[in-house]
Amino acid sequence: MAGASKNSRTTVATQKFICPDCGGEIELKTLFENGKLKNQAVCSKCKRTERRPKDFK
Repeated sequence: MAGASKNSRTTVATQKFICPDCGGEIELKTLFENGKLKNQAVCSKCKRTERRPKDFK
């Protein structure tokens, strides 16, 4: 019984995050600092930065 491969079953889902203060879109950025990769969420309008989009609430 041949099934579909694991990679073919995954769905691509993009999620938009909205800043509760200004209504701008939150973008996820990856920064390379001190030899480590750090993820940051940045609002495109008010330039507020947090560690992840959930922290904007």
